[in-house]
Amino acid sequence: MMPELVIFDCDGVLVDSEALSVSALLGMVKLAGGSVSEDAAYEHFLGRSMTSVREILGRDFGLDITDLHLTEMRVELMRKFREELKPIAGVKEMLPKLGLPFCVASSGTLDRIRYALDVTGLLGLMEPHLFSATMVAKGKPAPDLFLHAAASMRARPRKCLVVEDSPAGIIAARAAGMRVLAFTGGSHAGNPTLKARLASSEPDFIFADMLQLPDLIAGLGARDRAS
Repeated sequence: MMPELVIFDCDGVLVDSEALSVSALLGMVKLAGGSVSEDAAYEHFLGRSMTSVREILGRDFGLDITDLHLTEMRVELMRKFREELKPIAGVKEMLPKLGLPFCVASSGTLDRIRYALDVTGLLGLMEPHLFSATMVAKGKPAPDLFLHAAASMRARPRKCLVVEDSPAGIIAARAAGMRVLAFTGGSHAGNPTLKARLASSEPDFIFADMLQLPDLIAGLGARDRAS
């Protein structure tokens, strides 16, 4: 069956922001007196809310991340977004052709989601259907955010399709009872470790060209009808 709703993650799916976000995060870690490799950052933090990132840095890396650290990181990240952030190639052309209701469900704050979409020219295509992990009790990999988005959009979870770039997001979609496509077209997605972890998360399909999405969705529907 064709989905009732397509739920897009934001970072790494609509906007090419993951490398910028990791750079800002590693700068904050250094400011806090710690050291985390880029590979470890992608492994532990990709797709997670800042609340979860802060908890993991304290629990697993012994770092006390203060509110001041977070504020300075956000200022630096917004500067990077303003100067360097680009939309994922093909998103602007694909969305008007999708032919299905869609929304955003991201681990970022609502202000960050809106800013990222605004500077890349996507906000007008996505508003007002923007959902943030700050709206639910638990962020990804818990299913709360996707279930909240589906309920808000009056869609049945089993009829939702999620587009994600992180293992945490794929796990969250699966836990919500939704189908999920893994997108690997962001500038960060060449990391071989990340690619292997995405595949092991068992999405329904892995793709790298956003312009292919309408045909992929139609193919899923055709496959369901055939079975």
